[in-house]
Amino acid sequence: MNSSDIIQSTIEESNFVRNKLIKFNSEHVPNGRYEEINLCLKNNKGEIIAGLNSAICWNWMEVDILWVHEDYRKKGYGKQLLDEAEQISREKNCSFIKLNTFSFQAPDFYKKNGYQIIAVIENAPKDYKHYYLLKEL
Repeated sequence: MNSSDIIQSTIEESNFVRNKLIKFNSEHVPNGRYEEINLCLKNNKGEIIAGLNSAICWNWMEVDILWVHEDYRKKGYGKQLLDEAEQISREKNCSFIKLNTFSFQAPDFYKKNGYQIIAVIENAPKDYKHYYLLKEL
């Protein structure tokens, strides 16, 4: 194989790889699960103003993205999405939620909502910090 054999994956190809890893993992860890949980909030015009993308893996939820449109920030929408994700996690018997954020994003927001910093990478990206947080349920 040479580098010309490597190509950027399509969505379908990425899903194929993800499903192969899920299958492999489930052969090694009994009762494995993977379920995407994606939420959004819309305004009265039907426009998406905030969203949360996550997945439940085994006994935890991993939040990949939490975004709120700049016109709607600091109005409780991010907390509303996070609270709903936590409720779903509890209903699905998750033990914890983990996520990551950058120093220019929302580490204080997550700490205020009960998340604890479990790791920090300096200069990722340059001059910023990359935080990994966890909340026990």
